[in-house]
Amino acid sequence: MRVAIVENTRVTHHGQVGVALHEAAALIDIFRPWSSQPLPETVHADALVVFGGEQSALDDHTHPYLPELAKLMSAYTAMDRPVLGICLGSQLMARAFGGENHLGIAREFGWCEVDLTEEGRRDPVFSALPDRFPIAEWHSDTFTLPEGAVRLATNAVAPNQAFRVGRASYATQFHFEASRAVMQDWVNTFPEAVAKNDPSFPARFPELARTKGAEADQHGLAIARAWVSLI
Repeated sequence: MRVAIVENTRVTHHGQVGVALHEAAALIDIFRPWSSQPLPETVHADALVVFGGEQSALDDHTHPYLPELAKLMSAYTAMDRPVLGICLGSQLMARAFGGENHLGIAREFGWCEVDLTEEGRRDPVFSALPDRFPIAEWHSDTFTLPEGAVRLATNAVAPNQAFRVGRASYATQFHFEASRAVMQDWVNTFPEAVAKNDPSFPARFPELARTKGAEADQHGLAIARAWVSLI
């Protein structure tokens, strides 16, 4: 299989998604449109992954490729090729299918609790997860659920934590790709941003990683493997 990956920021960890793709011996094409590299003009791969970034899904003035990327996600879905949008990627998928992006009203950081919906419990990707599970978050924006999309996971801060469009296009507001190693690197690489979100997080990291982080690693890898199996 061949998978196109779109990175939206300088530091992008593939994390658990990368592990699952490696296990499946996937060939990877990486696109970095934030650095002026063009996006693919056509649907050329078997699946598409869109990772997160510090920009919002509406920052067309600073990242003019965003409308094109949203259209690309829609095009892959129309051809029944799996799409995965994480954090910013989920917000762009919501935009692609008619949802509204709301900025700065849903701040979450660290390992947070998320609940499956009834549809999530029956979903081929999410059904292996417990009804409530911890998972990594780092966002302040959210979105409305696009018409026709299926809500798979929720919580009080951002009700639309995960949704599916069609057979295999999945969006997760949470960072299920972010293993404990990824979270540690975020703490090391972005200390000021981490402190702005939770000044106590670096000191609490070892204990959180041992408990919630270890559990989140298992759930994140389960999601990644299940989605890759749809390609």
